[in-house]
Amino acid sequence: MSTQAPTNSKRRVVLTGITAAFLAAGAAYAAYYALVLSKRVETDNAYVGGNLVNVSSQVTGSVVEIRADETQLVQAGTEIVRLDPSDAEVALAQAEARLGTAVRQQRERYTNVAQYEALVDQRRVELKEKQEDLARRAPLAADNIVSGEDVAHARRAVEDAKAALKVAQKQLAAARVTVAGVAPAEHPNVLAAKADYLSAWLAARRNAIVAPVSGYVAKRSVQVGSRIAPGAPLLSIVPLDQLWVDANFKESELRDIRVGQAATIEADIYGSKVVYHGKVVGLGAGTGSAFSLLPAQNATGNWIKVVQRVPVRISLDPKELAAHPLRVGLSATVDVDISRQGGSAVGTVAAPAPAYATTVLNQPLQQAQAATDAIVARNMTN
Repeated sequence: MSTQAPTNSKRRVVLTGITAAFLAAGAAYAAYYALVLSKRVETDNAYVGGNLVNVSSQVTGSVVEIRADETQLVQAGTEIVRLDPSDAEVALAQAEARLGTAVRQQRERYTNVAQYEALVDQRRVELKEKQEDLARRAPLAADNIVSGEDVAHARRAVEDAKAALKVAQKQLAAARVTVAGVAPAEHPNVLAAKADYLSAWLAARRNAIVAPVSGYVAKRSVQVGSRIAPGAPLLSIVPLDQLWVDANFKESELRDIRVGQAATIEADIYGSKVVYHGKVVGLGAGTGSAFSLLPAQNATGNWIKVVQRVPVRISLDPKELAAHPLRVGLSATVDVDISRQGGSAVGTVAAPAPAYATTVLNQPLQQAQAATDAIVARNMTN
């Protein structure tokens, strides 16, 4: 009896200790959940996203040279594809000839105005002479010095002179209409020829296809010798310095996510050794199934509810991204700190400034304008 009592006492102490340990672990987990886990949402359904800039031609032509291949880094403005310039050069020469012809035609029209003005003056002099001749013959006819037929001829000559003057005046008016109120170099026909020359000049320069942004070449489909049309995709450029993460959270996890909340990201390519820091910049306008090619039709008899997910855009720190580069499409795990609830549940109004832009496609039109002015000046003086 004395031996069994100490044994029961020890068992009671052990069980009490185990129970206390479980209670302490439960309390610790409850405190950890209340203080930490309830303030964070996490998902491993997240992928790296980025801009996929498609490069296409603005003109028709045959590819004669390719200067960049997949996986290669290109800088903005670098020539990556060249087209055969022969057709564009011929079209530019034809446009220059048409511009010169238009200028010379306008010079001729302005000269015709002066010619018709001189013709009107000549018709007036002729009319005056005919009228004076008729005035001399009319009194002589009364005295039978000249015949009535001569007077009739004189009257017809006056009428013919009046008609000729009227025709000349109409011709002068028509000539003035084509040139009135505008200088020869600013005539609409000349301006139209200038526009044609500018278009041909741009087409000649666009035979050199340049990279609109800096990044890595991907999805190259263009080949040497291909005949390409405007808008046909040639290759893509991915700027790896402008990436983000799209985290697909469950719909039940979205109620506490706000724009501006801090987030940590672990990419599978580096594992837990590298942690990126970002923030929530926006929530998707709908679920993935809503924007799919074939949206789900739930109005059926055997409907099964499926938890939906909504993409949440997470920005990345550019410095961390430069230190540890990522690639588009890589998997990641995102942890969002939802303790701060001051932000908005929807995206803010877009800023008026462009979110993404390039200036390397701009053409120096001042050079083309100077070339057209030179062509006009040359044909105005020769």
